[in-house]
Amino acid sequence: MDDLDDRDEMDRRLDDHGHRGDMDQRPDGHGHRGGGMDQRRDGPGRPDGMDRRLDDLDRRLLSAFHAYGGDPRVAAVARALSGSGEHGALWLTAGLAGAAVDRERRGAWLRATALAVGAHLASMGVKRIVRRPRPTHVASRVRTAGRHSFPSSHATSASAAAVAYGTLGVYAVPPLAAAMCLSRLVVGVHYPTDVAAGAALGAAAAGLGARWIGAGHG
Repeated sequence: MDDLDDRDEMDRRLDDHGHRGDMDQRPDGHGHRGGGMDQRRDGPGRPDGMDRRLDDLDRRLLSAFHAYGGDPRVAAVARALSGSGEHGALWLTAGLAGAAVDRERRGAWLRATALAVGAHLASMGVKRIVRRPRPTHVASRVRTAGRHSFPSSHATSASAAAVAYGTLGVYAVPPLAAAMCLSRLVVGVHYPTDVAAGAALGAAAAGLGARWIGAGHG
């Protein structure tokens, strides 16, 4: 009887030890509690789910702007703006026209135009590096020249033109540039972060070259 009692006691200890071992053992291989959920990360130093929340906000904002295109008049204006800004054509034409008309400041106009075009080309280079796909959860209302979304080259050249031509006293450009930036959301080909990044890039490029625009004697 004593031998049986001793065996039962030993079995209970083994079972209890095994049960605790299962509880303490985690899928990641660490034999202690608190090593799983507290340590998970979705990137260096970023809490799990942060990227997902930012992406979700980006998508919801785009959907909200895209909905305005349900009005045929809004959609038509957005398509016209997007088409005119393809490859920076509107801003290139405006700059060359300014150089032709304002002969006293011809050189300044050409330098301002060069900044707008240069900013546009820089954005295309960034696109090739980032390679973010264009939105797919909304229907595109225009054809696009490329597959990549970040940053918006339309927004880059538009904001660069707004700053560059603004230094020459053409204050009608900034509102038109802002409308073009918004048009890319209405037609559904860029996320808001694409447009914001493009606008920042263009403004920075033109701002850095603002002194160069006024250099020389025109």
